[in-house]
Amino acid sequence: MRKLFILILLPALLGSCNAISSLVHDDQVVAKVGKNKLYKSELERFIPNMIPAEDSVRLAEQYINTWAMDLLYLDVAERELSKGELDVTADLEDFRRSLLKYRYEQRYINDRLDTLVTDDQIRRYYEEHEAEFALKRPVLKVRFVDVMKDSPNKDAILRMMTSREYDDLQRADTLARSTALRYFDSSDTWMDANEVASSFGLDYQQMLSYLKGDLIKYEPEDRGDVMVAYVCDIRRTGTAPFEYCAGRIRDILISARKHDLMNSLERDLLENALESKQFVIYQNEE
Repeated sequence: MRKLFILILLPALLGSCNAISSLVHDDQVVAKVGKNKLYKSELERFIPNMIPAEDSVRLAEQYINTWAMDLLYLDVAERELSKGELDVTADLEDFRRSLLKYRYEQRYINDRLDTLVTDDQIRRYYEEHEAEFALKRPVLKVRFVDVMKDSPNKDAILRMMTSREYDDLQRADTLARSTALRYFDSSDTWMDANEVASSFGLDYQQMLSYLKGDLIKYEPEDRGDVMVAYVCDIRRTGTAPFEYCAGRIRDILISARKHDLMNSLERDLLENALESKQFVIYQNEE
């Protein structure tokens, strides 16, 4: 068995608070595995500039250990694997073919894909596939605030965020963003109940158990804040609203176009190759 020698200089040296560049000189070897050497210049390329010394130490040790482990695996593999197992020519060729195929497919799609999807196309798909958009959980439009119970602005925020007056909503938004712990206004956008519930730190069924009228109010017992969501709209069952599905439908339509392009590419390649006799299928005669 070939003797392996690993010399790790940095773990001891980097124990100080000095940056790496002050510990080793240019072209100095910082680690060695057999005949393979890791130099300071290579290590420095891996370590970002302007980071704390302790982070430099951690990243340096991580890089050195990974570098050494790769070489150790290579060494033991070359010693233990059979001649046939060591021959990776076919695997490399398969990988090369797959990579080149993928790169050409991406260029072909990028050059030809029409990414413009109109509202009419989205609406038509929505109406023709309503069953695909049945709600699994409620969706809501809400305004949410998390504010300290003793905040002098709490009552004003809660009052104005439930108003229908534009000026009140503007004042609530300004006041909440400057004094509340958290605030967001999703009164024009549908949100999954799970997403809203995560703001409360609850599951959606727990959250909805606190819904009284059009307010969800939750006061954690071990904290000094109160979380409130004003529910502008809620849909619990049935088909998800069109606006909620529009983004997903757009992705579906573009994905279908990509699929059609790929089918067209493969069909054209085969047909052209057969026509030009580049691709020949021989019939067996019995």
